[in-house]
Amino acid sequence: MDAVTLAVLKGRLESIADEMDATLFRGAFNPTIAEAHDACHGIYHATTGATMIQGKFGLPIFVGVMAFATKAVIDKFPDVAEGDVFIFNDPYLGGTHLSDFRLIRPCFRDGRLFCWLGSVGHWHDVGGAVPGNYNPAATEYFQEGVLIPPVRLYARGRLNQDILDIVLAASRLPDVAYGDLQAHLSALDLGAGRMTDLLDEYSPVVVAKALDELRVRAGLQIRAEIAALPDGQWSQEDFLDNDGRTDAPLRIACDITKRGESLTLDFTRSAAACAGPVNISRATTVASVYVALKHLFPEVAANSGVMEPIEVIVPAGSLLDAQPPKPVGGYTETILRIIDVLFSAFARIRPDRACANAYGTINALSIAGTRADGRRWVLFQFFGGGHGGTPDADGLNHGNPPIATAIIPPVEVMEAAYPVRYTLWSLRPNSGGVGRHRGGLGAIYEIELLEESAEAFVFAERARFAPKGVLGGGDGAMNVISYHRAGSWARPPLGSKVVGVEMRKGDRIRLESPGGGGCGEPAERDTEKAARDLRLGYVA
Repeated sequence: MDAVTLAVLKGRLESIADEMDATLFRGAFNPTIAEAHDACHGIYHATTGATMIQGKFGLPIFVGVMAFATKAVIDKFPDVAEGDVFIFNDPYLGGTHLSDFRLIRPCFRDGRLFCWLGSVGHWHDVGGAVPGNYNPAATEYFQEGVLIPPVRLYARGRLNQDILDIVLAASRLPDVAYGDLQAHLSALDLGAGRMTDLLDEYSPVVVAKALDELRVRAGLQIRAEIAALPDGQWSQEDFLDNDGRTDAPLRIACDITKRGESLTLDFTRSAAACAGPVNISRATTVASVYVALKHLFPEVAANSGVMEPIEVIVPAGSLLDAQPPKPVGGYTETILRIIDVLFSAFARIRPDRACANAYGTINALSIAGTRADGRRWVLFQFFGGGHGGTPDADGLNHGNPPIATAIIPPVEVMEAAYPVRYTLWSLRPNSGGVGRHRGGLGAIYEIELLEESAEAFVFAERARFAPKGVLGGGDGAMNVISYHRAGSWARPPLGSKVVGVEMRKGDRIRLESPGGGGCGEPAERDTEKAARDLRLGYVA
């Protein structure tokens, strides 16, 4: 295909996913989707489910796991029809955790299946023991929420009301869930319409050829990037604080072998599956690798071709290949550690593309209670931190995690939606790792309860193991979580996890997020930059 036509079609296809993203963001009821953009859309292969196109504004980790989710639908439903829509949140088939609902719709042309459209978003509450579903003490997925297997929500355009009733009954906030669902459906409707217009204009043969060409080119690009690396073997490991049940570290280790144009990532030395909710499915592990490689090789096109020369070895039944009913609610923390391990390893393999560890936790906070008029409320929010320094620049202050393009919801939105006051939101001095290029700063958040009572939960990491620096750079500051009750401050026994802390009006919870690691020797830091850090209060 000629380069101009291919570029035009690539832009048109990506714009379909982008418009689907925008439709969901504008229509969703819960702030985690509407404000934070914790969602994504993509176009997937008709028979394999492989990622063909992803949007620019959705979460990259979702794009990776949605290929597994689409394949799960393909395998379970050999006969699909125009107007079908499938829904589920099974994390063992489609990756991530129960909060992430997936809607998948087949796209037909002249009676033949042309592709699949996928929409996924983080719903506000799907049952379980903890409002908001981040349960640090879970030992089974039943305690994290209600699992919905792949089912037909619509059959040939007709709603299955029984399925809808079950999905809404699983939530403490059914009206919010219904609004989010309608936004997903609107996004899929828009995507189907845009795809029809594109096929009318260019024909299915030409569009299919472009999609295949984009996959082939991504494969060629990543093979060229791998070939430029030195042959050899490298090992890297890092640790999770604990599993939320026992205060003992959990190893995530990767042994990397590079030969010619192929790369093997072997996670066999990682910890066995644990009792608590930091396990992840194999689909989530592979998607984490995909996200890390896209960070390391940003020029490579984003589709399934990226993974063609990559072998990912994950031991069955391990922490990284959880089987039901092992809990997986804290998947975000584990995949961030996988990315940290790969970043640290590649700093040795390709120093010119080194990147120190980012802050490595989303600090998932849930506060839930009942208003004076009897209405239930559930605040769920994640928070930012410092990014790692690189050979070219300091790390970003107060950024979002490397797994996401999600936006930290504005204070004004959260205070308007929930009975809380943000009494402090600032950069955290001295939190970035030292280096020729320092790590970015974490942040300090302090939240006061305005209602009479509530319960607070925090699911986080990096309170025991700091974000690592590279090439001689220092580590970032560790996570600090505390809560203020009855006139005094206290810290949770497990460091990074808070379970069911009773709050009264005026009580506060405080999160001090980690900074990023530094890059390069601290003695090589430019004196003007060091003076600026001091002047701005980044260091004291």
